[in-house]
Amino acid sequence: QVQLVESGGGLVQPGDSLRLSCTTSGFIFTNYGMSWFRQRPGKERELVAIITSAGNPVRNVGVGQGRFTISRDNAKSAVYLQMNNLKPEDTGVYYCQIRIQESDYWGQGTQVTVSS
Repeated sequence: QVQLVESGGGLVQPGDSLRLSCTTSGFIFTNYGMSWFRQRPGKERELVAIITSAGNPVRNVGVGQGRFTISRDNAKSAVYLQMNNLKPEDTGVYYCQIRIQESDYWGQGTQVTVSS
C-alpha cells in the first residue's frame, strides 16, 4: 500500500534552516508529482510546494515561494523540502502528499516549531 513518512522537523530559531524529507513506498515514484502541505495552529491545511514527476518545481503555487525549495531523488523515492530563513509563522505540521487515481495519500506529518 501507499506509504509516506515525513522526517526532519524540529525546534529551530527564527532565521534557521531545516530540510524535511518524505520517503515513500507502494507506488511507482517516478510516475507522480509530489506536494508538501502544512497546517499551522488554528489554520486550515495549505499547499506549500509541488514538484512534477520530472523533477521540476511548479512555480507560483503554494506558500513556499522564495524561502522554500522542493526537490526529489527518484533513486531513493524521496521528496524533500528545504526551508530557509524560517519565521515563527512557519510553525506547524508539514505533510507530504500524493494523488493517485483521484485518491489523496498523506504521511503522518512532521512538526516544525520556529521560536526564539
